[in-house]
Amino acid sequence: MKLLFAFFRLIRWRNLFFIALSQSLFYYDIIVSSFNDNHLLLHLTQPLFFLLMFASIFIAAAGYIINDYFDINIDQVNKPEKMVIEKIIKRRWAMVLHWVITTVGLIISLYVSFKTSYIVIIVNVLCTLLLWFYSTTFKKKLLAGNIIISLLTAWTIMVLYFATGNTFHFLSPPVPGLSKAMNHIFKFAVLYAGFAFIISLIREVVKDIEDMEGDAKYNCKTMPIVWGVPSSKVFVGVWLVVLIGALIILQFYAFQLGWWVTGFYCFLMVLLPLVWILLKLYIAQNTRQYHQLSSLIKLVMLSGILSMFFFKWYL
Repeated sequence: MKLLFAFFRLIRWRNLFFIALSQSLFYYDIIVSSFNDNHLLLHLTQPLFFLLMFASIFIAAAGYIINDYFDINIDQVNKPEKMVIEKIIKRRWAMVLHWVITTVGLIISLYVSFKTSYIVIIVNVLCTLLLWFYSTTFKKKLLAGNIIISLLTAWTIMVLYFATGNTFHFLSPPVPGLSKAMNHIFKFAVLYAGFAFIISLIREVVKDIEDMEGDAKYNCKTMPIVWGVPSSKVFVGVWLVVLIGALIILQFYAFQLGWWVTGFYCFLMVLLPLVWILLKLYIAQNTRQYHQLSSLIKLVMLSGILSMFFFKWYL
């Protein structure tokens, strides 16, 4: 039982739940609703969607394992109480787990790609390579690791758009209503992928500030180490302002369309917490405060994901 709990902690089951939740809501509340509203046959069937979701989960889980594998020394300083590798699971078994889970994820991706879009397997292979090199190299580089993780987070949404749309070939006769449905899906995919990218980038830099001590000890070149904490705060603050500004514009758009419930939900559960984070960011001074900010940003991510639930009534 202890080993099972350790395994779930190693693969960051809460983060994997985020992936499953966001993909499920996007599939059922946006993709399925768009196709049903236009009376279209959805080629990304429910079984294929579940396979695609499990592929995303397996690839992400493998990424968390390999990250902890290469971060043993840093984690001994930053979060010794949360370490699993070497304390509970031996390093060699962690590497075996990484390759087994990665292989399963890529095999599933290959099958889904054969049924839907070749883009799925190409980008998922790229994701596994990026996760490996992130753990070995890019994580220690200025901004490179932050951008990679943010892009991979955004891909968990965009992959559903490509898996949905590429089943229709150029030589096929046009299907009435298909363009309208795909345009709806594309707009929401870009919206949520963009939100995921920016909020992940913000959280990654805040986590770097939180983990400065261990990162500095092992010569990592993260933003707070290279630029300093004040400049890193300005970087995070600028992106928070950009995100808040974009959400305000979307609020006006939603209210003009009569999406009152969605608008008020996003205002209370996403926009106001982001303003609160911005205010708290500039008075944060210690590791505990930065950890609280990181946790609050994660809750805002969850609130943003849950907003998909409302769109099934508007498409």
